[in-house]
Amino acid sequence: MQKIHVDLRQLRHFSALIEHRSFVAGAAAVNLSQSAFSRSIQTLENAAGCQLVDRGHKDLPPTKQGKVVLEYARRLLREAHNLGNEIRNFNDAESGTLRFGCGPAPAGSLVPRATARFVQRYPKARVSFTVDNWEGLDRRLCVEEIEFFVADTRYFEANPDYRTVRLAPRRWGFCCRAGHPLTRLPQVVAADLLAWPLVTSMRPPNIRKMLAELSGDPDYAPALQCEHGYALLEVVRQSDAIGIAIDCNREGNVGEGDLVVLNVPELAGKEEMYTRYGIVSRAARPLSPLAQAQIAMLLEADRDMGDCRPAGAAAGGTPPAGRAWAGY
Repeated sequence: MQKIHVDLRQLRHFSALIEHRSFVAGAAAVNLSQSAFSRSIQTLENAAGCQLVDRGHKDLPPTKQGKVVLEYARRLLREAHNLGNEIRNFNDAESGTLRFGCGPAPAGSLVPRATARFVQRYPKARVSFTVDNWEGLDRRLCVEEIEFFVADTRYFEANPDYRTVRLAPRRWGFCCRAGHPLTRLPQVVAADLLAWPLVTSMRPPNIRKMLAELSGDPDYAPALQCEHGYALLEVVRQSDAIGIAIDCNREGNVGEGDLVVLNVPELAGKEEMYTRYGIVSRAARPLSPLAQAQIAMLLEADRDMGDCRPAGAAAGGTPPAGRAWAGY
């Protein structure tokens, strides 16, 4: 069997060529002359024994063999980057780069609180956190773009491939702008909510299921859906749309009374009205010291925020009228 001898530099150059679809732009991206860049690509093709790009097309698409090489190249380059980062992190536990993710709701309050403490404690560290729904975060976790994420844990708790650490439950509340027609009602029923456009991330599976049951439809599609909590709340402020927010964190309020949490007694006792968030990581992958430190601060911030459930209740409690707080 013929052995193929390649190095990471050649794979990096090939990846740059496919990304930029130009020998000139690819060479500039990796700080090489065009002639040296071309020789590197040719050397890789010679080692592979085939052409990796179709030079007959202007945009230089990868050949079938090139697509295979590209897949492995990106994986190996990512692993090399992760290895270097792991070594730096363990050599100096107070520097390096931490990458993690979180859902829109934790991004509204919990994660900023914990990350502020982290940055204060580790000023030399570089932090990058991605806000996405749990499905997108899981994809990033599986390809090791992030070390862990904070989101709904329902799909991970029974899977031995994952580690999960539960956080305190938070209560969801439906909210609208001050002066909305629903604010004139002493209490709101579910049918009242469904009569108005709903804007939400819709990723929490419990909320989506509950709204589908209330509407009588197999699934529930909101009027507006995105994964940016503050953007959604801004839409609620400036329209008659109804939003969903975590209403227990009064210190993280957004606006001065311009958003009102609606009183919906028939939903108050539902388990679906409480979050089931936690910290999710891959069981087979050890966490870096920086990741462990950030998780410790997340748990500390979570304890400081307290549990939103009424004492002694499995679920329940009516959201108080007043301001709505960040976090979808």
